[in-house]
Amino acid sequence: ASAEAAPAPAASESPAPPVESSQNTEAASAGAQPEEPPDLIGLFVTRPQDGEVTVGGNITFTAKVAGESLLKKPSVKWFKGKWMDLGSKVGQHIQLHDSYDRNKKVYTFEMEIIEANMTFAGGYRCEVTTKDKFDSSSFNLTVNEAPIAGDLDIRAAFRRTSLAGGRRMTSVFPSSEGHEEGGEFNFSALLKKSSFLRSVNRGEAKSESQPDVDVWEILRKAPPSEYEKIAFQYGITDLRGMLKRLKRIKKEEKKSTAFLKKLDPAYQVDKGQKIKLMVELANPDADVKWLKNGQEIQVSGRYIFEAIGNKRILTINHCSLADDAAYECVVGEEKNFTELFVKEPPILITRPLEDQMVMVGERVEFECEVSEEGATVKWEKDGIELTREETFKYRFKKDGTKQYLIINESTKEDSGHYTVKTNGGVSVAELIVQEKKLEVYQSIADLTVKARDQAVFKCEVSDENVKGIWLKNGKEVVPDERIKISHIGRIHKLTIEDVTPGDEADYSFIPQGFAYNLSAKLQFLEVKIDFVPREEPPKIHLDCLGQSPDTIVVVAGNKLRLDVPISGDPTPTVIWQKINKKSGLVQSNDDSITPSENSGDLNTDSKLLFESEGRVRVEMHEDHCVFIIEGAEKEDEGVYRVIVKNPVGEDKADITVKVIDVPDPPEAPKISNIGEDYCTVQWQPPKYDGGQPVLGYILERKKKKSYRWMRLNFDLLKELTYEAKRMIEGVVYEMRIYAVNSIGMSRPSPASQPFMPIAPPSEPTHFTVEDVSDSTVALKWRPPERIGAGGLDGYIVEYCKDGSTEWIPALPGLTERTSALIKDLVTGDKLHFRIKAINLAGESGAAIIKEPVTVQEILQRPKIWLPRHLRQTLVKKVGETINIVIPFQGKPRPKITWMKDGQTLDSKDVGIRNSNTDTILFIRKAELHHSGAYEVTLQIENMTDKVSVKMQIIGK
Repeated sequence: ASAEAAPAPAASESPAPPVESSQNTEAASAGAQPEEPPDLIGLFVTRPQDGEVTVGGNITFTAKVAGESLLKKPSVKWFKGKWMDLGSKVGQHIQLHDSYDRNKKVYTFEMEIIEANMTFAGGYRCEVTTKDKFDSSSFNLTVNEAPIAGDLDIRAAFRRTSLAGGRRMTSVFPSSEGHEEGGEFNFSALLKKSSFLRSVNRGEAKSESQPDVDVWEILRKAPPSEYEKIAFQYGITDLRGMLKRLKRIKKEEKKSTAFLKKLDPAYQVDKGQKIKLMVELANPDADVKWLKNGQEIQVSGRYIFEAIGNKRILTINHCSLADDAAYECVVGEEKNFTELFVKEPPILITRPLEDQMVMVGERVEFECEVSEEGATVKWEKDGIELTREETFKYRFKKDGTKQYLIINESTKEDSGHYTVKTNGGVSVAELIVQEKKLEVYQSIADLTVKARDQAVFKCEVSDENVKGIWLKNGKEVVPDERIKISHIGRIHKLTIEDVTPGDEADYSFIPQGFAYNLSAKLQFLEVKIDFVPREEPPKIHLDCLGQSPDTIVVVAGNKLRLDVPISGDPTPTVIWQKINKKSGLVQSNDDSITPSENSGDLNTDSKLLFESEGRVRVEMHEDHCVFIIEGAEKEDEGVYRVIVKNPVGEDKADITVKVIDVPDPPEAPKISNIGEDYCTVQWQPPKYDGGQPVLGYILERKKKKSYRWMRLNFDLLKELTYEAKRMIEGVVYEMRIYAVNSIGMSRPSPASQPFMPIAPPSEPTHFTVEDVSDSTVALKWRPPERIGAGGLDGYIVEYCKDGSTEWIPALPGLTERTSALIKDLVTGDKLHFRIKAINLAGESGAAIIKEPVTVQEILQRPKIWLPRHLRQTLVKKVGETINIVIPFQGKPRPKITWMKDGQTLDSKDVGIRNSNTDTILFIRKAELHHSGAYEVTLQIENMTDKVSVKMQIIGK
């Protein structure tokens, strides 16, 4: 696809037009000069000109555009440098204004720079675009330091000036389009103070002894061989720039004989598109040469030359930034110049930054993807740009379309919002850097074990990289063949095989670098076997055979091993039974199901199970039995009854097993009270707390389109509500919650409903009364300065009678317009009016008209605005249609009277139509008797205004 760029005249190809800038008293201004003719090339009537201002001063640049041939208002953009659009910089230092002169049909556009500083100096450009035309004009701004009283103005002595159009203009920058513009530079910053003084003294002496000379006139008349001599004689240090201007002046002195149609002064094309440059020649057989920046262009795949009759066309395919240059078409001795501007498409951010949370000292890597490989991006932290000077702290990396910002060792001060910017997009992410904290997900528990058994102490901490030591009665445990120490991920284990009485002690685990001490006791269970006579009744030897059953607590997922010493002769039969409605196990030493004779006090749903293998099982030994649950689950909770009996008798004991676990996940949190960068999160406790009290909650947040959750709190939240802050307006977020008890952290809750932080807009601006009648008030306003991500749904207009506090809606519902006509008001009432902007987040503040408005027609004197073409005799031919429109003003609506030659008009012969703002005389077919003097009179009370229109009808 090709993009035929609209032609546009460039400032560099035409003589310098008159300066259209107004400055305050602090701005340097030139003396009054005679007005120059307007620019007749392109869209501009008057182009903005180079200006000079002192630091702290104000300056206004003005561009005027002809509007007579335009159907609608043209689009005007102001740029600094090549592509920095100043429309987004409007504020304290830059204001943009526009107006339209209906009489002259001229649009006026102004850029006002307020309280200028040194950074404002440079090249600027004004760009005008209509439906089918484009025009561009460049200009420079010089900013001078404020002079100090008594000091010598050294810069003024070294500033070189040129004479163009009878005015002295100073420029310190080359053209923003990349070609040199006149070559005036300020070299004062390159010289030392001592050489300043010597040069100034020489300059003063020279100015006293030599009169002013017109260097331009001397160069125009001199042969080229004398140029260098003249430059040395008159102190011209940039001869090349002056010769370039001189070349253009000489070119304009003679009319073109070789070209019937020249190149337009400037063209614009998007990068990657193609452009055609065309001229028409007086001699169809003439040869042409095309040059780029003074070098002849050779035919290639990108450059195509065409000759069609007397037309010569240069086509440039796939335009790149290298094609942004000055071009010329040469026929014999004649040259035709133009400028080509290549505009880069905006670079978009295809994958945004992700929020990150790290601990102090960890590496941080922000990553995003852009639409173009090797693109230039800008990184900021909390609104401050990160530059290459800070490479010791930050490292920037590009990998194809990916862009990286790397912080090798993060500190608390690195927390904040990081922004990556391109000329086509912005992405923001938050970095939270926390001091290292260690959480204990599972502590070690007390153990009671029997000789030759295995003892395992286990704990789980939040950081899998944390190491630690195990202590026995305060002394470090040294591993050997019987004692093993392991560290896998976040779990630390101390395993003791073949436990002996010497292993009974206090054991502790201390994480390195943290003030934690996790302790538990190992109790050695010594089995005492007393001499029993034969035919001894069975006996269960437990420490807690009282009225209440013993309670064994086990953490879900851990192994439960319950050793029950027994005695009896002959060897008793052992029955295990769970006496709740879930399930039961029974294991007899002869592997047979033995019905319980005591089943009368058991629940009828109880079952006897006999498993010697599997997750829940029973092991039988000569002097004890073992009840084992591998990987305890919540369903394993309950009361377990062990019954031993032999022919002599029986014994029984109840043991309560309690399984504790992490809590169930809470339900999805609810989001409320959403603001610009905050919201309130509420949730309910989990339905099951895991058998242990809930200690608190952990809240996480993520962007809707992201997969990374970021933790919002390090200390557990004790309440059921939390105010989340530091979010980005207009970004969709989700929240989820974890419950935490002494065992650990639950699974996450379902994500909340997606929500977007938004804020109401600011109040509307420029709220004024446009018109008042006896029963209506016309109001107008402008949109709010800040609308925000919530957009704008409309406006609500209200009024209140003077002395009352009740505000009444003036319109039904919202209005999307920026004006309103309030009808059916009572004449004479004094009313206060206010307006509010509305969006999803609610109402803005109110904009109020300070003084009450009296509902009463405003008396305006009648005034007729007679069009210019009716001020002389209107000549029409017989049979032509006549339509005379005469606008007027006046309130209330004036009485309108038409007369012809002193007589009232015949309404059958001539049509009259009146409105509030104009009166129309209409004749369908003109006849000779319609000639004469027509007079229209306006009357309001005792005030009148009248005009006459002379009409002459002639034969065909």
